[in-house]
Amino acid sequence: MTPAILFLEKQKASFDVLEYLHDPNNQSFASEASAKLGIAPETVFKTLVVEVDTHHFVVAIVPSDKQLSMKKLAKAASGKKAIMADAKKVESMSGYVLGGVSPFGQKKKLMTVLDISASNFDTIYVSGGRRGLELAISPNAIEKLLSASVQDIAA
Repeated sequence: MTPAILFLEKQKASFDVLEYLHDPNNQSFASEASAKLGIAPETVFKTLVVEVDTHHFVVAIVPSDKQLSMKKLAKAASGKKAIMADAKKVESMSGYVLGGVSPFGQKKKLMTVLDISASNFDTIYVSGGRRGLELAISPNAIEKLLSASVQDIAA
């Protein structure tokens, strides 16, 4: 049971849990989930923590088959520049290891931005809080549960 699952259960959210055996040699976590679970890559979303020049951190949720546009994310967060957050900071703020960062149940509540492409699907897949664990959930639920803004942030 991960903090993400506990958070969703407490909120009485509708979601499904999918598990697969993570290959420790694979560092492309969302792509691995897509391949091993037989799910279209555009529906598997990666959770990234980014530092914006306004000195705050933002959670960006983007499809695994796309890259995050730092420029678009910075603009969405009212900044000018953004960079990927340091791994140690991500792990201490979220409580998760890289490759298993879930947007749900993080230690510190951060601004969350969900890529607009999620709106094309009834269900998308995000990390469940550890490598090899995905959650199937509606984009609307993500938006409501995390007070996420939905914007075009993919490159």
